Amino acid sequence: MDPRALLDDWLASGTLRPSTTVRYRTDVTSWLEWCQANAVHPYHADIRHIARWCEDRYLRPHLDGRPFDGPTALAYLVETVPEVCGTHDGRITAVTQYYVAAHDRRLIKGVPNLLDLRAGVDRDAQEPKKLTSEERDAFLSAVGGWGPEQRRHYLRDRLIAYLLLECLRPGEVVRLDLRHLHEMPDGTFELRAPDDFENVGKKHTLGLLASEALREYLPARITPADGIHALIIGQGGKPIVSRYPNMLVQEIASLRTVLAQRRPPVTADALAHTGKREQPDEK
Repeated sequence: MDPRALLDDWLASGTLRPSTTVRYRTDVTSWLEWCQANAVHPYHADIRHIARWCEDRYLRPHLDGRPFDGPTALAYLVETVPEVCGTHDGRITAVTQYYVAAHDRRLIKGVPNLLDLRAGVDRDAQEPKKLTSEERDAFLSAVGGWGPEQRRHYLRDRLIAYLLLECLRPGEVVRLDLRHLHEMPDGTFELRAPDDFENVGKKHTLGLLASEALREYLPARITPADGIHALIIGQGGKPIVSRYPNMLVQEIASLRTVLAQRRPPVTADALAHTGKREQPDEK
């Protein structure tokens, strides 16, 4: 199927809200036009091509001469133009959903993982809104399918998602300290997230799902740099950056239509407000 025909077929499927359809058509048409102008076949494109499209069409005026080539450029954008970052992340979701549609139609082998292109800022100024039961189930399904095809350190990512659903806030997830991790007789874990002043903080007792994710993660934990005691380790043996939980949640949510088009969007804070257990949906 021709890439533009795919766009029309996907958007005519009736699974998207009218406002989402308009937004996705604008963003994906821009991407397909860039591909045509740069002799890139959309079905063979990778994250480097999508980064170039973002820079060429949208981000260059905001980068002050920097290339859009990694975490440093994203950190600069988050600090200087957070409103641009929110729109940018929405654009990445639109392209991800396009590739989900391509994969569903067996036009490509896998959906490109675009997490490293995400700024991870909240795209809505409202208070976080809990996920409905349907949305929570969709997110749990997406987390369950998050494996080595998506990220090398997928066990870490799964743990982050389950910790958020234990009502830990994103900042607490980043600060969790291995020195305050204790396994209980029933197989669950207790842990704490000390603050910047080494106050040990609130004790969190994990449920079985998060405890099992933690148990699977620990043998695969990246070797930390000297003096680093964070439970969740990122590049270079350092703690993950503060916006990583939101980057991750947005990328996972972008794989499910019901979550990708949600307004307000699915964020790490929204998950933390939702919790893992069944609750009556808000009216």
